[in-house]
Amino acid sequence: MLTVGIEGKGTVVVAERHTARVRASGTLDVFATPAMIELIEETAWKSVAGELEEGCATVGTSLQIKHLSATPVGMQVTCKTQLKEVDGRRLLFEVAVEDEVGRIGEGTHERFVIQAEKFQKKADGKKKA
Repeated sequence: MLTVGIEGKGTVVVAERHTARVRASGTLDVFATPAMIELIEETAWKSVAGELEEGCATVGTSLQIKHLSATPVGMQVTCKTQLKEVDGRRLLFEVAVEDEVGRIGEGTHERFVIQAEKFQKKADGKKKA
């Protein structure tokens, strides 16, 4: 059952594949904003996956994120999410991202509960249009 307060935690050690240079979001070898967003989304969806009805999943619909500080290759980054609102199918998470020194990102992330098969069929239908 989806209830306010569900928490998630995800970690990654920054590798070259996570850098702004490789992710095409800049030229530096630091943790890229797209990589941070990927970690946020993964942490959030995994935190509630076990509480969903069979055949359901969640999809990300909105991010309000600040990337506050750079993290070099080799450091560990940890994301923590907390489900702050459940409004029908809409889920709102508060997120905090830290490296080994301190806070590097924060904000909110919105997801919606969907029927996975129906959602996939609708998406695949775009190929026929």
